[in-house]
Amino acid sequence: MSDLFSPLSLRDCEIPNRIAVSPMCQYSCDPDGLPTEWHRVHLGSRAVGGAGIVMTEATAVSPEGRITPHDLGIWSDEHAEALRPITEFVREQGSVPAIQLAHAGHKASKTRPWDGNVPIAPDEIDPDGADGWEVLSPSPDAYPPFSGDRPAMRKATQDDIEGVIEAYRDAAERSLEAGFEIAEVHAAHGYLLHEFLSPVTNRREDDYGGSFEDRTRLLREVVRAVRDVWPEGKPVFVRISGTDWLEDRDSWDVDQSVRLADDLAELGVDLIDVSSGGLHPEQDAPGGPNFQVPLAEAVRQGSDAAVGAVGGITEPEQADALVRNDRTDLVLVGREFLRDPYFGLRAAEDLETDAPEEWPIQYRRAVR
Repeated sequence: MSDLFSPLSLRDCEIPNRIAVSPMCQYSCDPDGLPTEWHRVHLGSRAVGGAGIVMTEATAVSPEGRITPHDLGIWSDEHAEALRPITEFVREQGSVPAIQLAHAGHKASKTRPWDGNVPIAPDEIDPDGADGWEVLSPSPDAYPPFSGDRPAMRKATQDDIEGVIEAYRDAAERSLEAGFEIAEVHAAHGYLLHEFLSPVTNRREDDYGGSFEDRTRLLREVVRAVRDVWPEGKPVFVRISGTDWLEDRDSWDVDQSVRLADDLAELGVDLIDVSSGGLHPEQDAPGGPNFQVPLAEAVRQGSDAAVGAVGGITEPEQADALVRNDRTDLVLVGREFLRDPYFGLRAAEDLETDAPEEWPIQYRRAVR
């Protein structure tokens, strides 16, 4: 057996292999945030395609936490009910259904990427007639727009912060009702929790800004709330940006990520999903195959947390080597799964002698 297809046990969850579908926004909901047939086919195809974990796109814990008005949500019981058939199908294919819980912070209320990715003011509508809204920020004066004008935003008050924590708690409970086995807290890519982590976007002088302890406080409180309602036997992940890629200023970096990983492990987080960047338009990210893997390695070597690596992973042999050489515990594949929904099966075919047995019985005549 190749290392990529060895099982991974986290608490009572047995993941059949080390391949996970990385969260990838589809921007394909109506403004109610309910999943559509697109989501069922998109996520279901990757489960058929051999992924050990199939994770949803960033799923908003509140309407104001969406990136666009067309993002998936989990802020009501109706959302949980609508997601349940998807988790059931994913599980029937032998994959583990996972959900990424997210709040977009001051990167919210934007048009979809193919409509320009520009802010939508509260009195404006997007090209499909969806309303914009006022967005939340740790420090509005530190907002670095990637494009377009500054959105309508306000500084998060103590009540706002408590509301965000409660929204994550409620979303986790609903995710459990929907049948998800893994909950991932999204604290990367310049969204709300990352905005609080980084001194680039957090200039607060209260208990949620300044020192490392205070900048990480909101994430720790969110994780504690999620872990409180998530069953003891089920894993919790956290996605972080390992670095802001802003070496010319005081910013979030890999040393802080290692320190944070230990804090999160103590709170019951089982795996740190290590991505990077997304906070500032002046980031200087290298790109290329495995470009974020050294960040995951550093977290794995410097803390007690298991890690997932993501970014520029496109080939089965490449993914297998990352696990075999102890560079990561889990490989998260994004764009390659968009190009090839059956990446997991193709990887098995390339790496395993009994690969045809991995294919759904309905498809095996094509690979024998």
